[in-house]
Amino acid sequence: MLKKIVLLSTLPFYVFAAGNGSGEYDIIPRAVNFVLFAAILYYFIATPLKNFYNERIEKIASKMNEIQEKLIASKNYKLEMMKKLDLAKQEAANAVAFARKEAEIITDKIEAETKMEIKALEKTYEEHKEYEIRRMEKEVVQAVLEEIFEDQNLQLQQKEILNIMMKKVS
Repeated sequence: MLKKIVLLSTLPFYVFAAGNGSGEYDIIPRAVNFVLFAAILYYFIATPLKNFYNERIEKIASKMNEIQEKLIASKNYKLEMMKKLDLAKQEAANAVAFARKEAEIITDKIEAETKMEIKALEKTYEEHKEYEIRRMEKEVVQAVLEEIFEDQNLQLQQKEILNIMMKKVS
C-alpha cells in the first residue's frame, strides 16, 4: 500500500521530467529547482503562517479564558443568588411567624376588649333594670296612693294600705 502511494506521488515527476525522447533526463536540476523553490516559498510564507497560526491559537486561548471567567462569574452569581434566595425564604418564614404572633396578639386584645365591653353592657343592663324596677315601684306606689286618696268611700287602715301596696308591687 505504501509502495503504491509513493509510486503515485512520484509519477508526476517522471512524466514531466521526461525529455524529448533523447534519453536525457533533467530530473536532478528540476528537483534542485523544486527544492530551492520550496525553500524560498517556505522562507517567505513560513513566518507569516506561523504568526497567523500563533495568533489564532492565542485568540482561541483568550476566548477560552473569557468563557471560563464568565463561567466562574456565573457560578459565583448563581451561588450569590442562592444565598439571597435562602435569606429571602428565611425572612419570609420569619415574617409569617411574626404575622401569626401579631394576629394572635390582636385577636387576644380584641377578645379582651370584647369581654370588657360585654361586662360593661351587662353592668349597664343591670343598672338600667334596677332603675326601671325602682321607677315602676314608685309609679305603682304613686298610683295606689292616688287611688286611695281619690276614693272617698274607701276608708282603709295602715295595715290594709301596706298589704295592697305589697300585692301591687309583687
